[in-house]
Amino acid sequence: MYSKSYIFLFVANIACAVLLLFLKDMNVQAGSMNNQETISVQTQLVEMERLESLERVISYQTLQQRFCIEVTDADIETLFKIVEAEAGGEDRTGKLLVANVVINRVRSMAFPDTVVDVVYQGEQSVAQFSPVSNGVINKVNVSEETKEVVYSALKGEDVSNGALFFMARKYTPLENAQWFDNNLTFLFTYGGHDFYKR
Repeated sequence: MYSKSYIFLFVANIACAVLLLFLKDMNVQAGSMNNQETISVQTQLVEMERLESLERVISYQTLQQRFCIEVTDADIETLFKIVEAEAGGEDRTGKLLVANVVINRVRSMAFPDTVVDVVYQGEQSVAQFSPVSNGVINKVNVSEETKEVVYSALKGEDVSNGALFFMARKYTPLENAQWFDNNLTFLFTYGGHDFYKR
């Protein structure tokens, strides 16, 4: 009834139709995957832009120095001067130790609460630090190394073992040196200073 060529043509058309339907379904799936990939890429780009903008925004608190004690500009300037006056000729550790003692005193309940008050504290008109009593503290030129050391001490670098006192024995009158030896606990000697605590 039908010739073989018509049957073959009919089967070929059905096969083509099935193949077209199959390919169309594959394109729809590929399209949805492409949409998902596009959304994912767009989401990643938005997140990257957000992170980049966060990197550009730096708050004032981020830039603000974090110190181990509360200090004003006057406190920092005073600490620069007393460290330079007491240990300007010493190495970095010698300077750091002087800064540590002043900071330890600020932290101690037995001494005033600010660097300025600690450095300029006097008992019976006698200054705690000889550069204060002889005026050298006001004549020093503070070096960059001293500033770096002071900032390191304020950020918490401490090699003092809790020292609250120091003296330069070769420049200290005998009766003052005896007071240190009789009333305080000797810790160590470094550079030109002996260090003590209560």
